[in-house]
Amino acid sequence: MIRGSIVALITPFHEDGSVNYDKIRELIHWHIEEGTDGICILGTTAETPALTVTERDKIVEVSIEAAEKRIPIIVGSGSNNTLVAKEQSIKYEKMGADGLLVITPYYNKTNKAGMIHHFTEIADAVSIPVILYNVPGRTGCSLSYEALKELSQHKNIAGIKEASGDISFVAKIARLADENFALYSGNDDMIVPLMSVGGAGVISVAANIIPSEMHRLVTAYLEGDVSLAKEIQLKYLDFINALFIETNPIPIKEAMNVMDMGVGKYRLPLYEMDEDARAYLIKTMQILYDQKRLLTAV
Repeated sequence: MIRGSIVALITPFHEDGSVNYDKIRELIHWHIEEGTDGICILGTTAETPALTVTERDKIVEVSIEAAEKRIPIIVGSGSNNTLVAKEQSIKYEKMGADGLLVITPYYNKTNKAGMIHHFTEIADAVSIPVILYNVPGRTGCSLSYEALKELSQHKNIAGIKEASGDISFVAKIARLADENFALYSGNDDMIVPLMSVGGAGVISVAANIIPSEMHRLVTAYLEGDVSLAKEIQLKYLDFINALFIETNPIPIKEAMNVMDMGVGKYRLPLYEMDEDARAYLIKTMQILYDQKRLLTAV
């Protein structure tokens, strides 16, 4: 079980729209230096639906090589096609992934029994930890408590990234969390509330730009310094909220580019930020850097 801050890594692009694999290596080295506890690739923040199979495989290969076992690499292998998700999970395990992130089957939404069979078939096919990914705002479906209760007993299902934003549901499923089943926040704005009911950390978008602070927040809570954890959570709240003023990962990539991190733009259908939204995002970034440096970068 990983306890801490796991970054939901963006996918950087060159100006011509091709994947910038050198930048992926650079970002992974930087996250290790900054204290990030794990790296999740090919998730929502990675624009995975817009990547080709060849690009996905290359990203996995490059990420695992760059990490050199210094930090766990969790790979998004989910699909709304159970057979595809199973094949991808087996492939990424063979490539050296330390864990898998598997999303609920979107579009062709299923019932409780279908959910259980979907995840069980995938988890049965691998021997590395599987983290379930519940994000109904994206998928249009949600894991039920009853399905999750059964799935949490599977020996290869090690936790859940819970991104419903429903604190009542979080509190309910927190009763399932133990040393074999971890609860991770999928929402940067509610890390402390989730950890207060037994969460193990966060799979974070904000960690793409403030990795050391996200690590410090989670570590503080785990070490019993709730006051410091709360202080960090509230300090960055406006910025965190601004990262979702438009569809993720548009704002986080914009913020990284404002700070000269050179991660490139997006792939359609994702597009440039609205100017008013961009101005608000930059305003909230004042808390991250001194005003002179920020305005120079803009």
